[in-house]
Amino acid sequence: MKIIGIGKNYVNHISEVEALKTGNQLIFTKPESTLVTNNNDVLYPSVSNNVVYEVELVAKIGQTGKDISVENAANYISDIAIGIDYTAKDVLTSSRESKGPWALAKGFDGASPISSFKPIANFPDLNNINFDLKINGEEKQVGHTSLMIYNFSEIIAYVSKFMTLNEGDLFFTGTPATGAGEIHKGDHLQASIEGELLLDFKMI
Repeated sequence: MKIIGIGKNYVNHISEVEALKTGNQLIFTKPESTLVTNNNDVLYPSVSNNVVYEVELVAKIGQTGKDISVENAANYISDIAIGIDYTAKDVLTSSRESKGPWALAKGFDGASPISSFKPIANFPDLNNINFDLKINGEEKQVGHTSLMIYNFSEIIAYVSKFMTLNEGDLFFTGTPATGAGEIHKGDHLQASIEGELLLDFKMI
């Protein structure tokens, strides 16, 4: 199972989308060992002193596909969840100084907590989904999929040019353009889709 993420994929206003849609999607992968499920608490990584949170919708692939067309890509999604893409910012900065990859900064154990999944049938319009993140009861991020630079279908079609997608693969589809920030031990995270609380855990 592959975990595939896209960076810098949201804008603050829909009028910004076309200027940023250059075709150069910023794609990265994360190992399966980053996943945390069942609303289990997440252990703050010993390798970092500066971990940043980003709330994201997660699309699960339901069938094998390669060179998928944009027009057909949504048919490959079976379910939607909400998750947190954690980044060890200090590890990332150190890697960037030597033009290194994102792998360790994005790939530590616990870097991808996700909620339970909802069937794709619950989302008749993938370009009209609201989601949000609260930390310690305070709203931190609010997202709407109309503000994606590359939508679900465009991400899936693009990645499938490079690699075969298999049932169970997960796409972290980007975080709202504002509100991401540093997480601390003891913080309580609650993430919702369309007002339904699905992800509820603490950083410990």
